[in-house]
Amino acid sequence: MSNGLHEECGVFGIYNSNDLSLAQEVYLALYALQHRGQMSCGIAVNNGGVIDHYKDCGIVPEVFDKQTLANLSENGKGDIAVGHVRYSPNKLIHQVNSQPLVMRYARGTIALANNGCLVNTAEIRRELEHDGCVFQTSGDAELIAYLIARSRLAAGSVEKAVSVMMNKVRGAYSIVLMSPRKLLAVRDPNGFRPLCIGKLEDSYIFTSESCALDTLGAKFVRDVEPGEIVWTEGGELHSIRDHCGGPTSLCVFEHVYFARPDSVIDGASVHESRLRAGAFLARQSPVEADVVVGVPDSGLDAAIGYSRESGITYSMGFIKNRYIGRTFIQDTQAQRVKSVQIKLNPLKSAVSGKRVVLVDDSIVRGTTIARIVGLLRNAGAVEVHVRISSPPFLNPCYFGTDIDSKDKLIACRMTRDEICKTLGADSLDYLSLENLGQIAPDSTCDMCMGCFTGNYPIPVPEEPQEDKFARKLPSMTKEKKA
Repeated sequence: MSNGLHEECGVFGIYNSNDLSLAQEVYLALYALQHRGQMSCGIAVNNGGVIDHYKDCGIVPEVFDKQTLANLSENGKGDIAVGHVRYSPNKLIHQVNSQPLVMRYARGTIALANNGCLVNTAEIRRELEHDGCVFQTSGDAELIAYLIARSRLAAGSVEKAVSVMMNKVRGAYSIVLMSPRKLLAVRDPNGFRPLCIGKLEDSYIFTSESCALDTLGAKFVRDVEPGEIVWTEGGELHSIRDHCGGPTSLCVFEHVYFARPDSVIDGASVHESRLRAGAFLARQSPVEADVVVGVPDSGLDAAIGYSRESGITYSMGFIKNRYIGRTFIQDTQAQRVKSVQIKLNPLKSAVSGKRVVLVDDSIVRGTTIARIVGLLRNAGAVEVHVRISSPPFLNPCYFGTDIDSKDKLIACRMTRDEICKTLGADSLDYLSLENLGQIAPDSTCDMCMGCFTGNYPIPVPEEPQEDKFARKLPSMTKEKKA
């Protein structure tokens, strides 16, 4: 939904030590990561140093068909491959921003896929522009690639060049990088975004979430540590930990909303985290009701947790249309209203004549949840009590979540009672900060909660960064293979 939270990207990379058709393997993995971005996707395949790639706007089955995948494999099954799924704000929906980013430089060709957002983009871009760099995109991936390529000219290896790059950038990044002979995974020192290592027979995999490993039948090996550079070449795994050991701050919304429930991130099950969030909500904010329902999909686990703790019956309150293609880009209010009605339909037999506890993961602008409350009312619910498995949003995010201004946050403009009235609900409560901090007790990383508290783990710009030329980027033309 255009008024909800959106995450930036999902990344995937595989080093082929078996008889695998890599384009097909990456295609399947991107399906598993589709929830992390539905605006564009791409695959790059390296065969003996020759990199073929294809990317375009749309979800995975819209961009790739059998012939496209066959073209990516026409030189052989491939040695290394990377893939990417991307979300971007509506103003940046340009094919030119799609990834993986494939670039040729003095040392060969690299393909880079990134998940995250830097906080010193403007500073570095200005420095590179003064050195004569010409940018084709408005994203951080190109900037990071330039820094790596420039450092590689003096460094003895691509991994050393990556380490030099990490000394210059600040913010969130989880990167999969393919050079002519190596596959690398890089996670920022805070660990804002997830990244893990898997193995499919003798082939190593780097990916955003463990659910992609499950899809391929691969074995989870471990998470990439915050600040770690990992690479594989010739079937061996290597690591540099020069940037490890500092404070960590995984985005808490990986556990609340972004990640798939069947993923395990930094040692903590996403599903269990959401169950705990719902249970905490039930203890913190009990209500007399007949049924608990969740907003599909990210509110379902928390709703189950609320039901188990409260003893109130859990029911499937909505039927979700799972056959919608590309994410809606609505130009008018009427279209936005229709998008909710198309995507969700209340199950009248479950809610009619009943007092309903409606559980969702967050409220950003408030418009989408208000429409969902309205759907329940129209289906006959006599009471609707809204429970949110996160605290109120009060601050922008600088690390990749699409919340760039307080102006868009309803909690910055209204009191809780006013929000409740605007939603048309009978009561409203949010998960407390204290309870939020306890939903993932097994996590090896601490959590970033800056969007709730205003206390960010690293210095952030006084104003959100925006490329003034971003709206003028050209071309929605399909990217042909290199």
